[in-house]
Amino acid sequence: MSILINKEKNIFSINTLNVSYVLGIDDEGLIRNLYWGKNISDIEDFNIIKLEEVSSNDPVYEITPEEYPVYGGLRYKEHCLKINFSDGTRDLKYKYLKYTSTDNSLLIKLRDEYYDLEINLHYKIHEKYDLIERYVTLKNNTSDIIEVEKIYSGQFHIPYENLNFRNVHGHWGAEQQMFTQKVGYGKIYIENRRGISTHNHNPYFILDKDAKETCGEVFFGALKLSGNFSGIVEQTPYGETLVQLGINPHDFTLELKPGEEFKTPAIIAGYTNEGFEKMSHNLHNYGKNELMRDGLRDILYNSWEATEFKVNAEEQIKLAKKAKELGAELFVVDDGWFGERDGIDNGLGDWYVNENKFPKGLNQLIDEVKSMGMKFGIWFEPEMVNPRSKLYKDNPDWIYNFKTRESDTSRGQYVLNLSKDEVKDFVYNTLDKMLSTYDIDYIKWDANRPIAQSDVKKDIWFRHIKNLYDIVRKLKDKYKKVYFEACASGGGRIDYGSLEVFDDFWTSDNTDAYDRLKIQDSYSYIYPIKAMRAWVTDCPNFLSKREIPLRFRFHSAMMGTLGIGSNILKYTKEEAEIAKDLISEYKSIRHIIQDGDFYRIENTSSNDYYIYQYLKDNEGVVFIFLPQSKIGHIGARFKLRGLEENKKYKVEYLDEAIEKTGGYLMKYGLDIRLQGDYNSCILKLNSTLN
Repeated sequence: MSILINKEKNIFSINTLNVSYVLGIDDEGLIRNLYWGKNISDIEDFNIIKLEEVSSNDPVYEITPEEYPVYGGLRYKEHCLKINFSDGTRDLKYKYLKYTSTDNSLLIKLRDEYYDLEINLHYKIHEKYDLIERYVTLKNNTSDIIEVEKIYSGQFHIPYENLNFRNVHGHWGAEQQMFTQKVGYGKIYIENRRGISTHNHNPYFILDKDAKETCGEVFFGALKLSGNFSGIVEQTPYGETLVQLGINPHDFTLELKPGEEFKTPAIIAGYTNEGFEKMSHNLHNYGKNELMRDGLRDILYNSWEATEFKVNAEEQIKLAKKAKELGAELFVVDDGWFGERDGIDNGLGDWYVNENKFPKGLNQLIDEVKSMGMKFGIWFEPEMVNPRSKLYKDNPDWIYNFKTRESDTSRGQYVLNLSKDEVKDFVYNTLDKMLSTYDIDYIKWDANRPIAQSDVKKDIWFRHIKNLYDIVRKLKDKYKKVYFEACASGGGRIDYGSLEVFDDFWTSDNTDAYDRLKIQDSYSYIYPIKAMRAWVTDCPNFLSKREIPLRFRFHSAMMGTLGIGSNILKYTKEEAEIAKDLISEYKSIRHIIQDGDFYRIENTSSNDYYIYQYLKDNEGVVFIFLPQSKIGHIGARFKLRGLEENKKYKVEYLDEAIEKTGGYLMKYGLDIRLQGDYNSCILKLNSTLN
């Protein structure tokens, strides 16, 4: 790991184990990206080639692959920063001042030529993950307010055309639907404008040069931001592809007061020539080791689908006893425990325990749960308020609204204006009081509608999220044992910004085990398996109306951090035994699933098998799914990955045990044949044999 600097040429090389990212100051004083790719160890090999304009309509500012392009001068390309100065100037012209560096970080300091505005480009190396983190800070050293109309966290340059762009599309109940789009001339935009949720796109980019799972060049980056983000991918006329990520400039203006400094959300980015698998491993390991807390995640039971809003102490205690009997370790009461909450139209904002539902108080349930040796969790939707609630009646100005407009409700609720200090304090104090009063181990933090009629100050889209992060960080610092789950009407807050402050993602409200295979597959490209909450629920599924065997449902949910959301009081004796056995089996393998390396496995069959491998040290688990048999009922051969060639592995599957070398299992593979519809099995392997 190193930052290499050629002071004479003003060239800076940022190096991880296998990757180099190189930039320099050119003859025009522009910060130019020189290289991003496989490691080049000698910085002396790099030179800054003088660029000539093509014509007066193609000035050098257009041609230069600027590291951080700004709005101003003869620039007509996409820019990362647009400023309005108090005297009416809407133009930036930066000059390079200096750099500072450590073993694993680099700071490039820029300043406007006339105004005392600092633009600081920050880079940090995460060596063992082959990742670079970058962000920007702005410092207003003038005596006037500076308006920031657009600020992105960074731009990346890739010296190829005709790349493939990958991201996800979707909506509620159908999040994480991966798509691939060929990059041609024109621009690809991905964004969120809703403030709360990101069901439609996700704040990352994957650009590949016809890569496969285990080979080929892949460039990727993920923005650490929930809420309103924007990304642009463009194949330029000058032989390269650029990509930008940052705060969405839609309806955005930031007032930077004299002396103030603003820091953008960071981008975590990387390159590999070993395909999508290596990309996923690097990001997963970074997330698990650097952002997430150590330790295995508990198997939870959530009472929502069993009771919905009809929560009461007696029924919850029955569910808790059954959950414990099946093997659950964490009991979570969902919506309906508070205020006058009997449906979606009331209660939000009035965060007191409903005495009719809990006549002996919430501690009756908590004490019962704790006496069984389980942890206790509870659902909140702190950013929301119902019009009929006491909180709204007492504080009607606490929501996002305009005085001359009737405020929009969605799902019967308003969004609290979290950018206001008094609202931020109320939300923190509400959770603080609950956590100091009750022995709570887990908070499911939900957000079930987007922001509308936003404040006249157009930085609220960012400040709302920043204040949300501040609240959760402060609570976690005070209550160190409490885990927080990020939920936003399903999988609306799956991003690295959330992962820095929350502990788990609720992946989707769609718990259909077949649909979840695709959702979980797409999720796995960027985000750690350990953060992926997955539930077993009842059939027919409330969305798909599909009937799927319980074993298949469990296997699908066991691919992540297992939860149970069924009405387990209605389980037959046979279903209870299946659940108990599979929960016990998950406990024996979850260290591999949650902390191991994840592999998406291809197979030879014309049947649509879904096969996924997990590997940790000398142990492995493979999940195999056959949702539907096609004509022919043929089997499949699949090759395992990540094993040691000369080691012997014991493989157990379908009531059979064999011993093979890693080389055989990776090169020849294994043959399997499942039959019927919604069939599944788990394969286990270990290399304890010499």
